[in-house]
Amino acid sequence: MYEIKKFHNKWPILMGLAIWGSIGGQASAQELPSMGEESSPWQVDVTYQNHTARRQFTGLSKFNNTVLIEADKQLGDGWGLHGILRGSWDGVYQMNSGNYGKSAGGPILLQNSAGPMLPPAPTTAGTPLNLPEVPQGGGVNNAIAQGLGLPPTNAFGFNLAMNPNEGMQVLGQGWHSTTNGGVEFGVPVRPCDADSRGCRDFGGYGNLKQSELASPEFNKYQDWLRELYVKKTFKLSDGNDLFVKVGRQQVVWGRTDLFRVLDVINPVDYSRNNIYDELSDIRIPQWIAQAEYRMGASDSMQDRNIQVVWNFDQFRPNNLGQCGSPNVILDAGCFFRGMANLWDNGGTVANFAGYGTVATDFGPHQIGIRNVNLPDWQLQNTQLGFKFEGVTKDGLSFSMNALTYRSQLPSLHSINGNGTVNPFTGGNGNTTPPYAGIPVSNLIAFDMYFPRVNLLGGSMDFQVPDAGAAVRLEGAFTNGEEFSNTAKSNLYSKNNVFRAVIGIDRPTFIPMISESSATLISAQLFYQHIFDHELYQAPLGTVGMPDWEDSYIGTLLIKGFLRNGTVSPQIIFAHDFNARATAVAPMIEWNYSNNLKLSFGANWKFQGAVDRYSFDDCRSCNPYAPFTNYSPNQQVGQSYGLGGLEPLGRFRAGPIGTAFNQNDILFKLSYTF
Repeated sequence: MYEIKKFHNKWPILMGLAIWGSIGGQASAQELPSMGEESSPWQVDVTYQNHTARRQFTGLSKFNNTVLIEADKQLGDGWGLHGILRGSWDGVYQMNSGNYGKSAGGPILLQNSAGPMLPPAPTTAGTPLNLPEVPQGGGVNNAIAQGLGLPPTNAFGFNLAMNPNEGMQVLGQGWHSTTNGGVEFGVPVRPCDADSRGCRDFGGYGNLKQSELASPEFNKYQDWLRELYVKKTFKLSDGNDLFVKVGRQQVVWGRTDLFRVLDVINPVDYSRNNIYDELSDIRIPQWIAQAEYRMGASDSMQDRNIQVVWNFDQFRPNNLGQCGSPNVILDAGCFFRGMANLWDNGGTVANFAGYGTVATDFGPHQIGIRNVNLPDWQLQNTQLGFKFEGVTKDGLSFSMNALTYRSQLPSLHSINGNGTVNPFTGGNGNTTPPYAGIPVSNLIAFDMYFPRVNLLGGSMDFQVPDAGAAVRLEGAFTNGEEFSNTAKSNLYSKNNVFRAVIGIDRPTFIPMISESSATLISAQLFYQHIFDHELYQAPLGTVGMPDWEDSYIGTLLIKGFLRNGTVSPQIIFAHDFNARATAVAPMIEWNYSNNLKLSFGANWKFQGAVDRYSFDDCRSCNPYAPFTNYSPNQQVGQSYGLGGLEPLGRFRAGPIGTAFNQNDILFKLSYTF
C-alpha cells in the first residue's frame, strides 16, 4: 500500500495547512493574529476534496487531493481582507507511471505511405524495403545517406542519439488512430525531470518536473496563494459609493457557463480537468486593481455602476496542459512539445518527402518551434478594462464592456526561412549535390507569440414570465486575434471575431424525476464568426484557415432535486455541430450532511468521421524536386493543399473531438471542517 509521504514531499505541508485552518476556524480571535479590531474574529473554512477518475484505455487518470482554506477578516476603518489558499497533490503520476509518469511512452512507429526504406545501420546497400511504418530514425534519409556514402541517418544532420526512440508517443494518438496521411511525429511524454526533450516554458507549463505536475500550485508563480485582496466601500460627498478591491483575485464579467466570451480577464488552467470543471475553480487569479463607482438609481434605472479593471500582473496565457499529463486540451501541449523537440534535436516526420508519402529525417533547427516569445512585464503589456452595468426599472440587467489584453492562446508565426537551415541545401555541412545551391524557403518552423487583442461587448439577462424562464445573453467583438492560415506565407492571419452565447434557464416539474421539486433545465448555444475567413480549393485539398468560419456549440443541463434537495441527479450534454462531436456527463450528487458531499459520475465523448478534420499542413509549400514539388510552375511557399489530421486537424475537431478517447468514470468527495 502506498504511503502519502512517498508520493510527494509537499503533502505534509498541505496537511499542516489543513490542520491550522481547522483549528483556526474553531478558535477565538485571541488565538489568531488580530490584524485589526479585536471584536472582529477571523472567519475560516477548510475543505478537503478528492477527485478520482479512471479512464477507459489508460486506467487511473486522476487521484487529486486538494486542501482549500478560505479566510475573511474585517480590518479597521471599513477595510476587509479575503484570502484563499489552495494546495493539491495528484498521485496519478506515481500510481500510473506507465501512462503519465516517468515510465510513460516507449518506442514508436511512424507512417510511411509509399516510400522505399533501407533498414537502419548496421546494414548493407541493397534492395530497399517498402515499409508501411518505420521507427524514429528510420526515414528516407537512411537510403539517401547510403547512396551518397554517408553514415545512415545523417543526410540532413539527424543524430538518433540526440532524439532516441524511447519514452515517446505518436502525435495525436490519444484522439485518433490514423493520421490520414498527415505529418505525424514522435512526442516525448515523460515529466521534464525524467526526459527534457521538447521541454519549453509555454507560459507556466511545458517544462514541469513530476513534482510540479503533481502539485501545480507550488510553482514559480506561488499559485498556492489563490486569492488575497483587500476591499473597501468609500462614501463620497455626492452620495454615491466608490468600491475598491486590490490584490490577487478573479474578475468575472461573464453571465454564461463554460463559454468565455466576456470572461477573459483571468487566464484559465485547462490542465486541471479540461473544460469540465467550474470556471471558478480553474481561473488563474491575477494581481488586479478594480474600482466601481456606484451611482445607484436614476429616473430610468434601478441601479448603475462603472467599473475599471487594471490587471497589472505578469502576463500568463491559458495553461493548455503539458504533454504526458492526463488533460491536454486540443492535444495542443503535445503538438508544442513535439515541435520544440524537432527544432532542438531533429527527428523523423511521417509522410513528408516523396510527394507526401515518405517518412523523412530532419536535423536540428530545420523544423519545429524555435522561440516562445512570452511578453515581459511592461506597462504596455498590462491589461485594462472598463464596464458600465445597470438594471432598468423593469428588471433587465445589462453591461457594456471594453478590454485591451494579450491573447491567452498562442499564435505560431512561420520563420519563413529566416534563421533556419534548409536540409535540401546541405546547410548542415553537406554540400554534396543535389542539395547544394537550392535557396532557403518555407519549412514548417515557427516562433510563438501572444498578440494584443481589443474587445468590445456586452451582456444582459432578463425574465420571461409567460415562459417561466430566465434568459442570459452575452456577445463580444474582438480585433487582433490570430489564426493558422496556410494560404499566407507566414502561415497565420489576423482576423476580427464575433462571439455570442444565449442561455435559457427554466425550472420545470417533471414527475418522473420528482413530483415535489422542480427540475432545472438550462440550455446554451455558443456562436463564433471569423471575419475575412480564407478558404479555397487547391489541387490536392483545401487551403487556408482550419478554424471554421462559423462555429456552433450547444449544451443542455438537466438537474433534479430529490430527498429535500440532498440528492441531485443531473446530466449534461455538449455538442459541437461543426466537429460532430458530443460529450455526455451524467452525475449524481449526495449531500450526506452539511459537511460531507459525495459525487459519482462519468464523462463520455463521441466523435464523427475523422476525415472531416483533415486539413492542409503545408508540406506542399516546399517545392524541391524530386522530394516535394507538385508542379513545374509551383511558387515557393505556395501550398497545393496536401494534408491530414496532423497538425491542424485539432482545430476542426475542437476540445470535444480531441478528447475522444478520454472517457472517464469518476468519484468526488468534499468535506468541510
